[in-house]
Amino acid sequence: MEGHSQAGLVFALALGAGMVAQLLARHARVPSIVFMLGAGVLLGPDGLGLVRPRELGDGLMAIVQLAVAVILFEGGLNLELDRLRRAGRAIQLLVTLGALITACGAGLAAFWIMEWPWRQALLFGTLVIVTGPTVIRPILRNVPLRGRLATLLEAEGVLIDPVGAIVAAVALEVVLVPAALDVGFGAPALLARLLFGTVAGMAGGWVLGQLLRRPEIVPEGLENLVALGGALVLYTGSNAYLSESGILAVTVAGVVVGNLGTHAAGELREFEERLTLALLGVLFVLLAADVRMADVAGLGVAGAATVVALMLLVRPLNVLVCTWRSGLDVREKLFLAWIGPRGIVAAAVASLAAVLMEAGKLEGGVELRALVFLTIAITVVVQGGSAPLVARLLDVRAPARSNVAILGAEDLALALGEELRPENGDVVFVDANSGHCATAEERGFVAVFGNALDERVLARARLERCRAAIGLTANDEVNSLFAREAREDFSVSDTYVALARGERGVTPRILEKQGSRLLFDGPKDVERWNVRFRHAMAEVRRFCFRAVEEEPDDSGELAASSDADPFLFLALERSGGREPMYAAYAPKEGDVARVAIYRTEQDDALASLARLGWVPAADPPEEGA
Repeated sequence: MEGHSQAGLVFALALGAGMVAQLLARHARVPSIVFMLGAGVLLGPDGLGLVRPRELGDGLMAIVQLAVAVILFEGGLNLELDRLRRAGRAIQLLVTLGALITACGAGLAAFWIMEWPWRQALLFGTLVIVTGPTVIRPILRNVPLRGRLATLLEAEGVLIDPVGAIVAAVALEVVLVPAALDVGFGAPALLARLLFGTVAGMAGGWVLGQLLRRPEIVPEGLENLVALGGALVLYTGSNAYLSESGILAVTVAGVVVGNLGTHAAGELREFEERLTLALLGVLFVLLAADVRMADVAGLGVAGAATVVALMLLVRPLNVLVCTWRSGLDVREKLFLAWIGPRGIVAAAVASLAAVLMEAGKLEGGVELRALVFLTIAITVVVQGGSAPLVARLLDVRAPARSNVAILGAEDLALALGEELRPENGDVVFVDANSGHCATAEERGFVAVFGNALDERVLARARLERCRAAIGLTANDEVNSLFAREAREDFSVSDTYVALARGERGVTPRILEKQGSRLLFDGPKDVERWNVRFRHAMAEVRRFCFRAVEEEPDDSGELAASSDADPFLFLALERSGGREPMYAAYAPKEGDVARVAIYRTEQDDALASLARLGWVPAADPPEEGA
């Protein structure tokens, strides 16, 4: 009974320390893995001795296996094949060819410098493929980078995470084939594991995805538990049928479920991400405590030299090849070559590999885990910590809060985006429709595909770099929520919300209390204007304000003249820049506005604008004219 109490205490301490570490990391804006590994070392046998993982006995292996299964399943969920297809050529190369270059380069470094057997060196190479969003996003929050450079780093981290998990799972299968089977039977045994794991993952993922798409079978609110239970059953069941095939099966299943488009996809990803964070807290504290400092020190100079080779030779070669003719300048490529911190998947799979290699009486597991943890520590601390200084020296920092984020990428939003293009920043569109995103990208904008109320999607949109956020869909409530998230969570100073009604639900008074402005010159039918722009029935013209003797409206707010809605104020020109028009705006003599005119009601529009004091203005001369 005393043993069970001690094991429970170890688990509880690891969980508590992991949560505290993540809280500290969030406030300090550094990768959480730094504090989690530090907590493990501090509380472990080499520190205070409060957390002794070996006291968990066989429970340690069970915790590691199940936690890694959830982490890999969550990683698979995030591999959006549609996004990968739509990604730029440089991102596609970094995730595919770049992964191969990193695996081979790091493997050769371990083979030559550490003098490891080829299997062990190969596994190390595949484990350090990934960077990962958990180590990249804190860097991007601290370092304001130019738009395309930040997009490239963030996309690489998100997309290479599951790719690296799959490659590492395959490499682990290779390593775990017993040495006695190398001749004659080794290849068939490996192929059987890979084939079974892939087929089981695809079949299990399809069944799970179909269940999640049917509310009559899986009631609303239970999707998360069904997905979690299904993933763990698939992992343990595959392992029971064919040893160690569950690693690949659960990863493939995550990819399948994530790309089937279930109605609860966003909620499922959010649940898996939060569960993964909780498991990571336990897992990394336990694993860091289990990695003895003597094992890391035992790697000697050769271990540090291997990590340096990965940082200064392999990563730069990877970036040089994959960004050829990408449009990045030399300074941007140098910064990208320097930033390559390793993260969660590397540590998780390395720890699982060490446990399984130890159980299978295969040598090298302890050294492998020690080298991976040394790689994580050095790359996160050195590369992540020096990122602000390197960005400043290379002059790749973006101007402070220069972007504009727009929720919705339909025709009206694109027209507004054209009017608001900043000189030193980007207009970033967020939309859950991949076709809308593709159209925005074709017109030279940055587009983020996904649910705008998902924290990860907002992080990809980099709202912390935005000076303004605009909710411009046909859904008033979603527009308002987007603006509130931007203001409260990302400190965006100027937020605008389009309202179709303005009388019930979200009202202008609610927006005022929220700190947002009512977009345009009043509540507008967004769908109507989408149709007009889509069919070229609207055009944008410049108008100048000339004060009239009598105010057309005691409220001082702009208003359309009739239900026909013949015009729509889009933007104001001020001090050489532009900002969105908002309803409470009081025009001044000489102000210039960009106004959309409905061609069919052109005469009525011009007459109404004239009564309001707005007269046509000459277009400014083009640059170089």
